[in-house]
Amino acid sequence: MKRIHLISGPRNISTAMMYAFAQRQSCTVVDEPFYAHYLKRTGVDHPGREKTIASMSTDPNLVIKNVILGDYLTEEVYIKNMGHHLLDVDFDFLSGLTNMFLVRDPKRIIASFTKVIPDITIMDIGLKHQFEVWKYLVEELGQNPVVVDTGNVLKNPQSMIQKLCIALTIPFEQSMLTWEPGPRNEDGVWAEYWYGSLHESDGLKQKTEEEVELDSRYDGLLEEAQYYYDHLKKFEII
Repeated sequence: MKRIHLISGPRNISTAMMYAFAQRQSCTVVDEPFYAHYLKRTGVDHPGREKTIASMSTDPNLVIKNVILGDYLTEEVYIKNMGHHLLDVDFDFLSGLTNMFLVRDPKRIIASFTKVIPDITIMDIGLKHQFEVWKYLVEELGQNPVVVDTGNVLKNPQSMIQKLCIALTIPFEQSMLTWEPGPRNEDGVWAEYWYGSLHESDGLKQKTEEEVELDSRYDGLLEEAQYYYDHLKKFEII
């Protein structure tokens, strides 16, 4: 079985990518299995916090054993995770996975995130944690993980998904580009708070992103996040 492990940040197209992989002929998708652990460990007050904690295990070791390394009936399993959810988690389990990173211009992440939660830190937007996981994979495990930039996917979805499939050594399937609008059974219980616009979509479509402006109070956060983004972007597939 091929276990594809997405390490993303929030306010990205990570759920759209999960929907894309859900269209494959023999692929199970899993939505953020460490989210409840993260919420309980940090105490952060996200929308749907208690519902999320009640919906899944908060023990990261059980998540690894039963979900990430669990048994599935399909040839592939695609696990969507947020980098910052892997808090106090032993990264050894990553050695058995095909790891990939989805990064996005931090200015856009911050602009999108603050529409829901205005008071955010570097922990919330995930880039620092993505960098830390990437560094572990490269330096400790000798891996060369795939890095994809959201901006490139939006500019040319089919081309980038084809390139991604090549990098993951799986066949490209045209079905990955479209889906039926609405929620999926695999959605986490937090979908009602975060996935509204995605549920109105019917696939990965070419999109020109508009310029965004940030309040000056986020200047320090943007500068720190930009450092991690720029480093990861050096290794993206284009």
